[in-house]
Amino acid sequence: MGVLDSSFLFMPLGNDLLVIGLTSEHPHKLWLYAPVAALGSVLGCMLTDLVVRRQGEEGLEKLAGKKRMDYLKKKIGERAAVTLAVASIAPPPFPFTPFVAAASAFEYPRVKMFSVIAAARVVRFSAVGLLAIFFGKRILQIAKSPMFEGVVLAILALFVVGSVFSVMKWLKASKRQKRS
Repeated sequence: MGVLDSSFLFMPLGNDLLVIGLTSEHPHKLWLYAPVAALGSVLGCMLTDLVVRRQGEEGLEKLAGKKRMDYLKKKIGERAAVTLAVASIAPPPFPFTPFVAAASAFEYPRVKMFSVIAAARVVRFSAVGLLAIFFGKRILQIAKSPMFEGVVLAILALFVVGSVFSVMKWLKASKRQKRS
C-alpha cells in the first residue's frame, strides 16, 4: 500500500488507514507496522525518483507548470531536507509526491532524500499508530458500520479514478518531453 501511496498513484490515507487498522487489532506490533509502512512509502518514492530524474527539471515543469515549478524549486532549494521531512510527516490533503518529484528533478542526493523520508515517515506512522492504540476500539466500531463501509467503497473508487488520472498525466507529460 505504501508503494502505491508514495508513487504516481492516488491513494491518500491508504497507508494511514492500514496502520490504524492493524495497530488497533494488534497494538503490541506497532514497532513493526510503522517501519514497514515507512519502507513501503520509501519504495514508492524510489519509483517516482527513477522516473522524474530521467525527465529532469524540464519534464517536471511540463507536468507541474511554471508557477508551481518555481515554488517547488524555491522550497527544495532553500531547505530540501526540512521540506521533505515536513512533507513526509504532513497528513493528506497536503501533497507529498510533488515534493519528492521536485527533489528528484533537482537532483537532490538520493541517500539523503530517502533517509529523510524514511525517518519522517516512521515518525508519522508511529504517531498514527499511537493514536490508534488510544482510540482503536472506537475506530474499529466505526469501521464495522455499514455507513463506513460505504464511505470506504467511495474512497476506493476515488483512488482508482485519481490513480488513472495521475498515470495518464505522467504518461502525457513524458510523451510531450520525448517529442521536444
